Formats: sequence, C-alpha cells, structure tokens
Amino acid sequence: MVPVINIDGVGPGGIRFSGPMLADIFLGKIKIWNDPSIRALNPNVNLPAAPISLIHRLDGSGTTFNWANYLSKVSPEWKQQVGEGASIEWPIGAGGKGNEGVAAFVALAKNSIGYVEYSYAIKNKLAYGLVQNKTGRFVQPGAEAFQAAADNANWAGVKDFFPCHDRCSRGKRLPHHRDFVHHHVQAAKGF
Repeated sequence: MVPVINIDGVGPGGIRFSGPMLADIFLGKIKIWNDPSIRALNPNVNLPAAPISLIHRLDGSGTTFNWANYLSKVSPEWKQQVGEGASIEWPIGAGGKGNEGVAAFVALAKNSIGYVEYSYAIKNKLAYGLVQNKTGRFVQPGAEAFQAAADNANWAGVKDFFPCHDRCSRGKRLPHHRDFVHHHVQAAKGF
C-alpha cells in the first residue's frame, strides 16, 4: 500500500511522510498541506496552503485493515481513538468504494490524500508518497522493496494469516505492504 496524493506539481515519490505524520493527517490533526511537520520532511516541495482532503475506503477491506494496523503501530493516539480492523470509524474524510473508488476520488479531488494498493497507484497514474521506514529511509515502492520484504519475512508457523512487516528494520523494505507480499508469496507457493 501507498499513500496517494493529488497536489499540483508533486509527482510519484515526490513527497515524504513519516508514520506518525500519516496518523496525524488521518486523525485530522494536520489540516493543511504546508503544515510545519510536512514541510520539515519536504523542504524542496512546493506545498500549498490548502486544506487536506482525506479519502478513505468506504467498504471493509484488507487494505483498510493493513493501513489502520500500521497507523496503530506508529501512533498510540490512532490506536486508542480509532484502532484497527477491516472496517473502522474514520474520524474525518470521504469514502470511496474499493481501491478503485479511492483512486478515482483522489484523482478528482485536488489537495487530497488516500491509500491504495501500489498497483492501483500505478494503474491510475497517481502520485504517491514515500513512507519512512524503521531505519529512517524513505523507500521507493516496487519489486525490489517487495522482494526484500518477502525474503526477510518470518513465515514459520504462519497458517491463516501472514506476518506483519510494517515495522521493518531492513533498509530496502517498505513499512506497510503485507497484502501484496501475502498474495504474491502464496501464489508463488501454489496456494
């Protein structure tokens, strides 16, 4: 998964987020794009003094579970106020049905942010943000990062679910991509 954005002049990988910053955005605590915390990680990005339009999944989904699980791990406030689950009570924002709906909504709404599986960002030519991992690196999503995560996963004892890799410590791994890894590793194993 990746945060997807629609900000004039910002292309794919052109903006950086920390996990706690994303939680604060999705909690409604960070309300404008040129907030000092966003500017601090993006000093060379022309961020508008515009309200952030937040887009989330309307339907219950594994994508929402993974996103909310990640935010719960990086933000005690998110964990306490919202928590995790396939369907959650969003504190703010508008909902789109499925990854397709979120992608379409973000594509239409200027100054918006949402979250989708990486393939939907690519398919819909959406700009996406880089998220800081545990080592402090901002990892570019793609095959190398997903492969590194799968290679370093602890699959021992995994039966009905898959390991959570969101607090990865290896430099090339993404902080939240479990749905992609699970799907592709299970397909490769013939499940």
